[in-house]
Amino acid sequence: VQLVESGGGLVQAGGSLRLSCAASGLTFGTYAMAWFRQAPGKEREFVAAISRGSGSTRYADSAEGRFTISRDNAKNTVYLQMNSLKPEDTAVYYCAAGFLTMTSADSYGYWGQGTQVTVSS
Repeated sequence: VQLVESGGGLVQAGGSLRLSCAASGLTFGTYAMAWFRQAPGKEREFVAAISRGSGSTRYADSAEGRFTISRDNAKNTVYLQMNSLKPEDTAVYYCAAGFLTMTSADSYGYWGQGTQVTVSS
């Protein structure tokens, strides 16, 4: 199983980024997908999750209203559209695959290597 994130970078506060996570080696449509992030010196935290058929999404309070998670099962890819970015969104962003749209990192069995997002003030 391989999850490969892309789309990170440096952006000014108020800007936008779209992260992508391409999955291979698993039956993508049978997995819930999620994004987590980890800032320096902090624990990994939940950002957003989407169910297998895109019928259900969950967001952290910090992401609600600014971030949108989506997926394209035909392309084996999950996305995270991030708008109105803030300096406190600076972190390494990871995608993960699991069976349910849970907020706990322990619920996800497969992880990508992460992509850095840096938001300057």
